[in-house]
Amino acid sequence: MTSRDGFHWTAETGLAQGVPSIGVISPPTNITSTEQPWDVIVVGGGYSGLTASRDAALAGLRVLLIEARDRIGGRSWSSNIGGYPFEMGGTWVHWGQPHVWREISRYQMRNELESSFDFSRGVNHFQLRTGHGDQTMSHDEEDALLAGALDKFVNVDGAKGRNIMPYAHDTFHVAEAHQYDKMSVQDRLNAISASLTPNERAVLEAFTLLCSCGTLETTSFLEFLHWWALCGYTYQGCLDALITYKFKGGQSSFAIRFFKEALSTGNLSYAFNSPVKAINDQGGKVTLTTRDGREYTAARLISTIPLNVLNTITFNPPLDAQRTTAMNIGHVNQCVKVHAEVSNKDMRSWTGISYPFNKLVYAIGDGTTPVGNTHIVCFGGYFNHIHPEEDVNKTKKAVENLAPGNMDIKRLVFHNWCKDEFAKGAWFFSPPGLLSSSLETLRSAHGNVYFANSDWAVGWRSFIDGAIEEGTRAAMAVKEDLRPKSSIRSNL
Repeated sequence: MTSRDGFHWTAETGLAQGVPSIGVISPPTNITSTEQPWDVIVVGGGYSGLTASRDAALAGLRVLLIEARDRIGGRSWSSNIGGYPFEMGGTWVHWGQPHVWREISRYQMRNELESSFDFSRGVNHFQLRTGHGDQTMSHDEEDALLAGALDKFVNVDGAKGRNIMPYAHDTFHVAEAHQYDKMSVQDRLNAISASLTPNERAVLEAFTLLCSCGTLETTSFLEFLHWWALCGYTYQGCLDALITYKFKGGQSSFAIRFFKEALSTGNLSYAFNSPVKAINDQGGKVTLTTRDGREYTAARLISTIPLNVLNTITFNPPLDAQRTTAMNIGHVNQCVKVHAEVSNKDMRSWTGISYPFNKLVYAIGDGTTPVGNTHIVCFGGYFNHIHPEEDVNKTKKAVENLAPGNMDIKRLVFHNWCKDEFAKGAWFFSPPGLLSSSLETLRSAHGNVYFANSDWAVGWRSFIDGAIEEGTRAAMAVKEDLRPKSSIRSNL
């Protein structure tokens, strides 16, 4: 099945919108009447919504899943083109992510992981292109450069961040962390600038912008420390957890397991292609209205709508002032992720940074397609922005600038998350001040409406693991809320 989402380009076909994915659901609905009695409506078919729907359905609740798109996965989905899975959004997973690994074990997928990196053949080097020239290094030299620069960057406490954030799943366990939430990455770079070499400064800026896809001024230093703590306070930990292990069949091969298990209970109704207009919580029940005027009612509702999209929905009663402020500020991530299939087989072992002049900043050799070409995955952000579909020649040029003379492009594949009305950006990354002012508020319920999204997870916030964490939490809260009080007493 082909989704409306995503873009695909080859010289033969030109640019086309819509790419195939096993995450497309057909038929798009199994509802026979909008007046069915549901216990809970779940808005959003990403990992938070899929987890909440499955867990609630397994508990015997009658669940209605509403999704604006024609597919599951939200900001994490894959497109299989020519027998190869191109990851359009969230990609990498790790056994150190507890909720992800629980689900990988549940669905017996531990043997379906593979590494993005293969340094066993080909050019086997790192290419650093900056305003100071073009340099080629071994991967050991690349790792040493980044590890040394990051150690300086995070060492605000003499312990490489461990004292400021000793518990990665409790951002503000140490009160002093609040002061670092006021600090941007630019502020921190200014504070240590005298200790950095030009190469260290370049890779630090590129790496932090790869994480946030915002700007140096709008990227929260504390949120970067949070990622650093989650990854074990080391650069190698960041590599392992953030950009190494992925599913052989793509993210959609994982997400479809959640959906199928929920459907197998007989308790799941669903409607795709159903953007939400309004959510009305009145008289002990919640009514959802779609843009085309359909209304669905349940006792409770779980919204997994991303932070940057929440302010497009009308809530009655209105959401509280602090949540509204956070929604209007939003997160900063405006990621550009472009897949390039190139004919040069030796580029499989290549990695590169091209900054600050290029529209795409960071890229790696990420796989080999069935026809023997190399898959390069490239990232850019808001700091030197490009909308890939608006000018394919500029997009190709940005790919070629990463490694001039070595990027004979045969195919481009991408999803423009910045123009996606149901995402308005990619994974969450906080601006300074948002976490300390709004994190707990974003996690709180609003009457009979619960909110679950990776954007405000306490653990792997902005990651697939955080999405599953949030879906689990919301489903549990609704189950407890709807459980008959007599049942609770009988279990005591």
